[in-house]
Amino acid sequence: MTKDLIIKNIISLKGQSSINYGIKTKIEDFTEKLFYTLFDANAPLSESIDELQVLFKEISVIACKKPTGICDSIWEHYLEKLPSVLEKLNQDANYFLENDPASNSIEEVYLGYPGFYAIAIYRLSHELYLLDLLLFSRLMSEYAHRITGTDIHAGAKIDSPIFIDHATGIVIGETTVIEKSVKIYQGVTLGALSVSKEMKNAKRHPTVEQNVCIYANATILGGNTVIGKNSIIGGNSWITKSIPENSLVTNTTTTEVKIKELR
Repeated sequence: MTKDLIIKNIISLKGQSSINYGIKTKIEDFTEKLFYTLFDANAPLSESIDELQVLFKEISVIACKKPTGICDSIWEHYLEKLPSVLEKLNQDANYFLENDPASNSIEEVYLGYPGFYAIAIYRLSHELYLLDLLLFSRLMSEYAHRITGTDIHAGAKIDSPIFIDHATGIVIGETTVIEKSVKIYQGVTLGALSVSKEMKNAKRHPTVEQNVCIYANATILGGNTVIGKNSIIGGNSWITKSIPENSLVTNTTTTEVKIKELR
């Protein structure tokens, strides 16, 4: 097969989609610029917001599936949400500081905690999700996922404050609801009990009420599953049914320790 024929075949196959791969890079740049604008004390706000607007509108040309006039006005709606998002994130950061004995300063939380970065990008992408910019929000979430190892769908509803420690391996599904003052450790999954395309508009993921602590590698599944407030979910627990308030859930698997015989 000649090179020209190979190229012709590739062009034909690529014609089945209209993917503009450059949107990924633009959204990554937008995400980093947005985080810098909100959290760097020396960021020139007016100039940075203007730069964000340019990036946002370049992305919207590709990502927005609405009429042009509506797409053009979405930036103003998004910009109006940023102060309230920042207020929630400041609450989150202070909650990190209060709950992690290894934290030394609020600056350390902002700069060095992958769990905080993950929740920050979630809150910023969630507003895009609410504005029906689904591809935009998804690619922003996936960028944070790649950076932090934490997969939070932009559609989840997460109250403030929240504490996510270590972060790596956490999965939070689209219809998850998390109330305030929840603590989540690495490897936790808040997922669906079963998956099919017919469930797209159904609540597939659990609800976690306030003041719940979920330790490492716990798995909680199902849209009807509710973890009652003030409960503690122990590490490696597997939960598919609701848990009453003030519960302590533990994995009962026992670990045996034997002393080796010396020869």
